[in-house]
Amino acid sequence: MTPTSDVDAPTKTVQVWDLGVRLFHWSLVAMVAAAYLTEDFRKIHRYLGYAVLVLIGFRLIWGVTGSHHARFASFIPGPARLIAYLRDIVAGRERRYLGHNPAGAAMIVALLVTLGAVGATGYMMGMDRYFGQSWVENTHKTLVDGLLVLVAFHLGGVLHASYHHSENLVRAMLTGRKTLDDPSQHH
Repeated sequence: MTPTSDVDAPTKTVQVWDLGVRLFHWSLVAMVAAAYLTEDFRKIHRYLGYAVLVLIGFRLIWGVTGSHHARFASFIPGPARLIAYLRDIVAGRERRYLGHNPAGAAMIVALLVTLGAVGATGYMMGMDRYFGQSWVENTHKTLVDGLLVLVAFHLGGVLHASYHHSENLVRAMLTGRKTLDDPSQHH
């Protein structure tokens, strides 16, 4: 339930994503993009990778201790709920969620796991034990390719939900606020 103190009565918006979630999200976007673009500058690339791992660590802690919509327990679906939601998307009848919808929640998990694995394999590449091991480098590159696919699906999901529910999810992730009612019901 959303505390009434978070509701802005004149605009009927509510604070959904707290500052921790928003700073994590946009910092992660910046660090991942910079790491991708600095692949040829190993030292910079490595430090950006470390920053991503620190951000993931923060998000894991914040996912347990943060505000209601930041907590994993409030939005990570079980398999049945996720499958039902995906079916509803295909049928064009998915319901709007104030926080993360089940598909978005599954994407968060997929992105965090993939980013963690990218960071772990990147770290391994610098260790004496794994230095020069082609399987580590190949795994790292494959994970990065997988990450790019996940990012594309994430962006597609944001665009789909924004259009289908007539709300700007990018703005909501910048401000942290969303309308209380479903804007798509006002057509």
